Order: sequence, then structure tokens, then C-alpha cells
Amino acid sequence: MRILHTMLRTGDLQRSIDFYTEVLGMKLLRRQDYPEGKFTLAFLGYGDESTHTVIELTYNWGVETYEMGSAYGHIAIEVDDVYAAVERIQAKGGKILRAAGPMNAGTTIIAFVEDPDGYPIELIGA
Repeated sequence: MRILHTMLRTGDLQRSIDFYTEVLGMKLLRRQDYPEGKFTLAFLGYGDESTHTVIELTYNWGVETYEMGSAYGHIAIEVDDVYAAVERIQAKGGKILRAAGPMNAGTTIIAFVEDPDGYPIELIGA
């Protein structure tokens, strides 16, 4: 068994695809419209779906916002240099929720950024 993907709902599919590809450096792996269901799925990641876990963005046609809820946590992405990643993300217009630095009660370097729909993403140093 392995984890295949994590699904996130988005209110603007192209805006989210742009964020994950241009700001976080993922690749758009595939995109499919489902006219009968009135939704579109886009799968993004750092490698092929056959060997990597990916993000599924779901756009339900005509729905622009969602309530985040209090149970959702975050997605975590490992990066070589958290400080450099934060600088690169800020330079591309990304929103930083927590600056790079040691985690609370630990030494691992982390930061948090936010995607266009408000989902938090943790950056963790390799």
C-alpha cells in the first residue's frame, strides 16, 4: 500500500495550478474535465504518479470559496534549504504564514506558507 494523493478543493483552478507549479515548483501531471459532474481535476507533483504522492486539485464548477474547517492541518514538503525556499516563494508573491526558523521545542528548521485557497503548507528542512 502507499498514499496516492491528497485532494484539495479550489475556488480558482488556474490560480492554484499557477501557485503549485510556478511558486512551489511542481509539475502539472494531468488535468481532466468532467462535464456531467460539473467538476475538473488536476494532479500536480514533483514526480510521476506511479512513484510519488501527488496533490489533486478539485474545482467544482461555479464554487469560488470553501470553509476550511478546524480539523484540517497542513501539507508538508521537504526542501533542501527552508530559508532559501521562503525567499524564493516570497519573491514569487507567495504568502508566508511563519518565517523560517527552528520548530517550537526542537531544532528542525521549518516555515509555513499558504496556498491561494488558504491551505497551509509546511516546509521542512532536509
